Amino acid sequence: MLTSAAEANCDILIIGGGLAGLTAALDLAARGWAVTLVEKRHYPFHRVCGEYVSNEVLPYLRRLGADPAPLQPARITRFLMSAPGGRTLSAPLDLGGFGVSRYALDEFLHQRALVRGVQFRLGATAADVRFDAAAGLFGVTLAGGEALTARVVLGAYGKRATLDRQLDRAFFRQRSPYVGIKYHLRLDFPPDLIALHNFADGYAGLSAVEDGRYCFCYLTTREQLRRHGSIPALESEVLARNPHLRAVLTEAERLYEAPEVINEISFAPKTCVEQHVLMCGDAAGLITPLCGNGMAMAMHGAALAARHTDAFLRGELTRLALEAAYTRDWHQHFAGRLRVGRWVQGLFGGPRLTDAVVGTLRYAPAVVQALMRQTHGAAF
Repeated sequence: MLTSAAEANCDILIIGGGLAGLTAALDLAARGWAVTLVEKRHYPFHRVCGEYVSNEVLPYLRRLGADPAPLQPARITRFLMSAPGGRTLSAPLDLGGFGVSRYALDEFLHQRALVRGVQFRLGATAADVRFDAAAGLFGVTLAGGEALTARVVLGAYGKRATLDRQLDRAFFRQRSPYVGIKYHLRLDFPPDLIALHNFADGYAGLSAVEDGRYCFCYLTTREQLRRHGSIPALESEVLARNPHLRAVLTEAERLYEAPEVINEISFAPKTCVEQHVLMCGDAAGLITPLCGNGMAMAMHGAALAARHTDAFLRGELTRLALEAAYTRDWHQHFAGRLRVGRWVQGLFGGPRLTDAVVGTLRYAPAVVQALMRQTHGAAF
């Protein structure tokens, strides 16, 4: 039995050290709270991610003392989309964004969190999370047996984890057909452009990151990969039918021996509070990569969670009020974006449909800009 909040190991325990977890840790530590973060891997490491970040996050990162400028990210101001047959549309990015690898950005945030006094459990996973209402405490058991207690737990562990099974989350009971694949490349490509190239049953993003590298990340279905037998066969037989992708696949230098791969990517609706755990980032909801704004949403969600958690720990909110306020703000900022993202993804279901949509939108720039605004937020 847990005893009292005064005997907790930490004020906040964060499960997952991606962008949501790291920025929430920085934010809450700066407010004076004791933060412990559990991450199953050791920094730095690569993640399957499009690695484009909307500039809406820059004011927040600067307030946290984590301006990414020292990483020399690519400055991205233009957008291009192609249909499988090669037809394109292009548009300026009103707010713009920057490109930086997760390998560099996560380690950058990790080092700043260490300086702020955040305690890390790297190479560890949360095997069990329990809330004791009488004590007002969470008990978290790590896979190695270590037991931790905390007043608040944030779930920032990404798209899918075994903890989702323990929490009996509805989306986890449904198989997802999607798989994500990522490389870093060197190639001759405009560094200020983010390109989204469609192919049958999938789409690929290409944009610059730091050090003259490019992130090439694509989403397809597990069934399509199974049908073609291997990633190289899938790329040569399906992706390369798009002439823009064929140029990338034949001309680029691949900087990984093997790609990063992630399975079971689910765009199904999720809840942002589960058994009193506040969910952040992809654990709360995943926008389709077609809309390219998941990294900014993860950091914005962390900011919301940190603000409400701080109010709770100061005694300004009850736990129920904390959960209600966070749920309300999360839905206000993100629910519409996720719905639009799922709707936009439905417009690109096959080569003929995609070609028709691209052919129509290229003559409707106001519609393209409106869709972009619906999936991006204002600076915060």
